[in-house]
Amino acid sequence: MKFKHTYRLVACAFLAACSSSPEVKEANEPAFAKNVVRIAGADFSDFDGNVERDESDAGAIAVTGSGKNRLDYTAEIPEAGRYRITVTASSGSADSTSHLWIEDYRDNKDDRNYNITGTIPVKTDEMAPHVKTGSPMNSGTHLISLHVTGAARIDHIEFELIKSRIVTPVRMVQDTEGDEWSVVWADEFNGEGLPDTTKWTYDIGDWGWGNNELQYYTKDRRENARVENGHLIIEARKNDDGHLWTSARLTTREKVSFTYGRIEFRAKVPAEKGNWSAGWTLGDSYIDELSWPYCGEIDILESVGYQMDNATGNGIAHASAHSPAYYFKLGNQPTATTEVKNMNGEFHTYAVDWTPESITAYVDGMEYFKYDDTSNELTWPFDQPQNIILNLTMGGGWGGLEGMDESVTSQKMTVDYVRVYEKKK
Repeated sequence: MKFKHTYRLVACAFLAACSSSPEVKEANEPAFAKNVVRIAGADFSDFDGNVERDESDAGAIAVTGSGKNRLDYTAEIPEAGRYRITVTASSGSADSTSHLWIEDYRDNKDDRNYNITGTIPVKTDEMAPHVKTGSPMNSGTHLISLHVTGAARIDHIEFELIKSRIVTPVRMVQDTEGDEWSVVWADEFNGEGLPDTTKWTYDIGDWGWGNNELQYYTKDRRENARVENGHLIIEARKNDDGHLWTSARLTTREKVSFTYGRIEFRAKVPAEKGNWSAGWTLGDSYIDELSWPYCGEIDILESVGYQMDNATGNGIAHASAHSPAYYFKLGNQPTATTEVKNMNGEFHTYAVDWTPESITAYVDGMEYFKYDDTSNELTWPFDQPQNIILNLTMGGGWGGLEGMDESVTSQKMTVDYVRVYEKKK
């Protein structure tokens, strides 16, 4: 059935006025939020499925059917950045579980489903906050849907800004027409302690990262990202710090971005089912999920544990390029793989040579992937700056494709260095 109702937004200057429960906050997050946008039960504009408004419960929404249901609303997001999303809801009973997820930009021109929370299980017969952290959102009007499978009651939804978007201040453009490559930027991971904050920042949260991933990415936490013995260690830890998994995702965004040159990692990646290791670049114009793949993405090092022999460490390296014309959700992304021996026991060098004409990927100096469709802006967004990302993911659409090794409680991705080169005439 369908109902129509106007929406209203409540903006709160301080976290104490309308926040989620304090136990979900990270110690290094701000003590107050600049803005909180609140969608109450009365603010939903359209319903699809077995949905009705409970007038006896301050406008709470009751989802009574067991199938798939959708609640639509409009939100005015005041500032671009990372948001904590809190859905205050209950299931039909303490013995039943409903599943929720939030779709952004339901009117998008590409007929995509932009999932900005991953799946949220709800299993409580009393109203309680269910929190996902780190969802990227741009400022402006958002046409949003709450999808519900199973019986549930929805009281309200809050979008709380926890980190404003910062434009990357340094943009480096590398020459590629000389005779020899020379290093223009690098992290050799010397010293001990946390990663160098002049070179790296952190993406934080557990919103699923577009792939229903399981980990919560943390910030400034040595258990998940540390420099020791000349290496960067990114460690995923199970049942850690109140989360199913924790891990880290480092990026040069907000510090420096790059256009062209050679980008190179020397790394070891973990075995066992469930992990997904990556060293890659993402267009610096990325603001939220609507930005991708228009911003462009270059995958330099990708490996999933289920493709690796646990005994020998032999596995498969993946390289690819994503653009509006070619990306994995269309099933046509340009990609290639190559077998690599002992990926988790020995360091291997993963690199791309990125020029105005092409992107070429290598493992240990052996070329195995090339992309060179520069015909238009939809096939070639790679004339714009990209930032570097290093992360270790658990589960999700690819890492968890063949399930999780339940005996594994820790996984480590070890990086010896990251270097960016240019060729000067």
